[in-house]
Parts: sequence; C-alpha cells; structure tokens
Amino acid sequence: MNTKTERPKAKSGLKTLAALLPFLSPYKKQFFFATIALVIAAASTLTIPYGFRQLIDLGFTAGNPDHASHVNYYFLGLFGVSCVLAISTAARFYTVSWLGERVTADIRSAVYAHVVQQSPQFFETTQSGEVLSRLTTDTTLIQTVVGTSISMALRNILLLIGGLLMMLITSVKLTSIIIVMLLAVLVPIIIFARRVRKLSRASQDRIADASGLAGEILNAVTIVQAYTHEKIEAQRFGRAVEQAFTTAINRIRARSILTVMAILMIFGAIVFVLWLGAHAVMDGGMSGGELSQFILYAAIVTGAVGALSEVIGDAQRAAGASERLMELLAERSPITSPLHPVALPVLAKQGAALQMRDVFFNYPSRPDTSALSALSLDIAPGETIAIVGPSGAGKTTLFQLLLRFYDPQAGSITLDGVNIKELDLHTLRNTIGIVPQDTVIFSANAMENIRYGKPDATDEEVMAAATLAAAHEFIERLPEGYQSFLGERGVRLSGGQRQRIAIARALLKNPPLLLLDEATSALDAESERLVQHALEAAMAGRTTLVIAHRLATVQRVDRILVLDQGRVVESGTHHDLVAQNGLYASLAALQFNS
Repeated sequence: MNTKTERPKAKSGLKTLAALLPFLSPYKKQFFFATIALVIAAASTLTIPYGFRQLIDLGFTAGNPDHASHVNYYFLGLFGVSCVLAISTAARFYTVSWLGERVTADIRSAVYAHVVQQSPQFFETTQSGEVLSRLTTDTTLIQTVVGTSISMALRNILLLIGGLLMMLITSVKLTSIIIVMLLAVLVPIIIFARRVRKLSRASQDRIADASGLAGEILNAVTIVQAYTHEKIEAQRFGRAVEQAFTTAINRIRARSILTVMAILMIFGAIVFVLWLGAHAVMDGGMSGGELSQFILYAAIVTGAVGALSEVIGDAQRAAGASERLMELLAERSPITSPLHPVALPVLAKQGAALQMRDVFFNYPSRPDTSALSALSLDIAPGETIAIVGPSGAGKTTLFQLLLRFYDPQAGSITLDGVNIKELDLHTLRNTIGIVPQDTVIFSANAMENIRYGKPDATDEEVMAAATLAAAHEFIERLPEGYQSFLGERGVRLSGGQRQRIAIARALLKNPPLLLLDEATSALDAESERLVQHALEAAMAGRTTLVIAHRLATVQRVDRILVLDQGRVVESGTHHDLVAQNGLYASLAALQFNS
C-alpha cells in the first residue's frame, strides 16, 4: 500500500487464505452439498478405468461365448457411470459457483462497510483508487479461488488419493516407484511457487497504483484540461500501466516456468513407470487390461497433480489478494464510540452549549506542526459565532474536532456539559449539521441529495428545506424538477446551486448545532442575499458557528472569534474588534477598503 504509516501485517503465504473462513462458515449447507457432489463425481471418474479393464480382459477375450453380453453389459455400465458423473459435476459446478459469488459479495460489503467507518486519518495516507482496486480486482481473485479453485483442489485431491490407491491395487511395485518420483518432483515445484505468490502480490499492488492515479486525475479532469496537461497525465498513467504490465509479465513468466517444470517432471516420471509396465506385460507379469487400468489411473493421477499445481498458482495469487483485503479489515479507526456511551441531555430549545478547554491538536500526518494550541472557548446555547482568521489559522480544524473526525492530543470538548468522547459517534454527529466549503453532491436526483440530511423525510419536508435555502426555484426549473439527476459530483449544477443544495440538506436535518464553513462563498450577490436571509431564519433556536473569509457576511453575529496559528487572539463584535486595531481590523481594512 502506498502509505507513509505502518499498516497491520497480515500472515503471509497460503495461511492468509485461512482469514476467509469467517466468510465461508455461514454456508456450511452449501459446502456439504458441494462435497457430496464432489465425492460422487470423483468416485464416478475412478470407476471408469476399472470398467475398461473388465472390457479388455473379459469382454474382448477370444473364445468366450458370453463376450457379446459382457461387452453390452460393461458399455451400459460405463454409460450409466457417465450419466452420474455428468449430473454430479453439474451440481458441483453450480453450488461452488454460487458460493464464489456469494462469498465475494459478502467480502466486498464487509470491506466497504469497514472502510467507510475509518476516520479521515486513514484517508490522509490511503488513495481511494487503491481501496477501489482491492474491492474489485482482489475480490475477483478470491472469487476464483472460492468458486473454482477450492472445488478443483478437493476434486483433484480425491482423484489423486483414489487413483494412487487403485494403482497400488493394480501394481504395488510400479506405484511405489511413481510415488517416490512424484515426491522428488513436487519439492522444487512448491519452493518455486513461493516466488509466484510474491510476484502476484507485487502485480496487484501495481494495478492498485494505476487505479489510484486514474481516479485522482479523472476527479480533477477540468484542472488537467485547463492547464493543458492531458498528454502529461496520459504519459504518467501510461508509465504506471507499463509498471503493472512488467510486474504482471514477471508473474506470468514465473507461472509459465512452474507449469513447464510440473508437466515435464511429472509426465517424465509417469512415462518412465509406464515403460516399466509395458515390459511387465511383455514378460507376462500383468495382463493387458491391468496395464490399461494402470495407465488410466496414472493419467488421472497425473492430471490431478497438474491441476493441483494450477490451483496452487491461483491460490498464491488469491493469497496476495486476501492479504491486501485483510490489511483493510485489520485497520482500526482511532475514533470510535465508547463501549458505554453517556446519554446526551435533552438539548435546550435555543440550541446546544459548547465548551473547549486548552485544546492542543496536531494532524497525524503532520505531527510536528501545531494546528490548534491551548484553544479555549465558551459558546452559550443559541449564540451565533463567527470564526475568522488567515488561512491555516485552524478554523476548519476546529469543525473537524467538533465532529470528532479527530481527537485532540490534549484538552477537552464538551457538548451541553458532556465530553464528546463519552458520546456515541452517531449521537454526537446527529446533533450537528454542517455545510462544508467543498460541497458534496451525490450521483442521485435533487430530492435524494437533499434527503441525505434526513433519510426518512417526506417530499414536502424536502421541498420546505429547499425553499428555505433558496434552492426550490432553480430545482423546479430543472428538466425533471426534484427528480432530475444532478450528475457525478453535481456537474450539472453551478457552484452556487450546489451550495444551496448542501444548505438545504443541513436545514432538513434541523440540528441544534449548525456549522457553516463559508456557506455562501460560491453564491452570486442575489443568491447570497436570499440564502443569508434563509440562514438567519435557520439560525434561530440553534447554536451556529460560521467560518467566514468575507467579513461583510458576519457583521451581525453575536460574537467574532479571531484565530491565528491555532489560538484565539481576539474576541468581540465587529465594531469592538475594529476599534481594537488588531488582526481583525487589518483583515477588515484590506477587504472593505478594496
């Protein structure tokens, strides 16, 4: 994974696949039926060589008056075995394919559900494109193992064991020789297979790198085109693809060498033993039917060993994929709900009370840079507080701590007298509504985008929130009104329209604490006037914190807090702060004079 932080280490090798057992255990019944079908299919396959021996030794014997009836009997028997083999193989294929699809779907759901619960700290060091690669490419490899390879492995193990037993029954001497030779062959194959697993993991990592790069560029395609970097970015992606290709070719080359080793060495051993068997027939030591039976069982054993070598190759790739997925599932968010959360008191009708005491905070990815330092503040229920200051002063960081996306290294934050660390995360965040500066619009219609603030809201409630946010009029003008699809990331809307959708979403939630991060920054003058009136109405009966860069929008708030280098350096009304002739007065002079 392309990260700067240490990830939990998963077990290496095929042992990693044992981590999939929790996903397989709910489907014991399906595994039982698949095993029954597997055993029947293997038994049918092992019966066929015996039938051919009887045909050769009894049915084709010269001078036997009943040879015609023997031939008919054995051919009917072989056809019956073929019918059983066909039905059991089809049943096995359906059952294990179902298991592969089901388990893969469960793994994808589990990994995704786990990832979306991670704190922003996780996404500071992990590309979303890499996570998507693991959810798609890696789970597909696991699907191959669960839906095909496990079944093939069990089938060929049964055929290998059954074939060897029947070979022993046919000729102990020849079978003993072939077992010794096969063991000598398998040792180097297993050793070489370890290299295949390492190359498989590297190949999957390079694919994830390319996916992450593509996702990043496609999300910023307008900037790429504005700076005419299409060719540069295409070349970057081409290099990433070539690295993935080179690594994949190394893996394929290793798999090819493994296959050559397996086939040549195993078939060489089989041919040598069969040469001995041919001489035994010529010397009268065994019958032609016995040799035919031995050859067929040897072919079954050889095919089983060859198939198992292929399965081991697939399993090695799946082990790398499983390792990467288990790394994601092993991630533990540092921000979690307490085991015994405290109930939040009934919030006052006028909003929530908020306190911060000596809060110190550094971002995990920037441990040497202080984002907030000894920050303390008291906000009464129903107060409207503006937070201003230069870029990097800690304004957005303050909001992230209130939402408990991060925990401060020192100090405390309380909501109506309860430390927010003692609250269930959903309880805390359900009391807070936020309109971020970077508006998020989902690939859905306008109705569902606003309803995101309150999933059980009626259409009438959604429209009322839209009206309050000055969004109802432009939504009604869309081709399908509230049912209009807004495009990925809201590309069909202007910046101001996207921001009003976000405001409507927050107002629909109707929280006691409202956080506005430059909520009107993308609006034109007329829309800003409408939304400002709507926000003033919405602020009634709730506590509101407003991050603002345009000071003209915060002159009527109850109090203004001026942050600089993570500290509150000034506090008061607009007129008080201008009179103090400090940092706020400098910012105001720059804006209002211009």
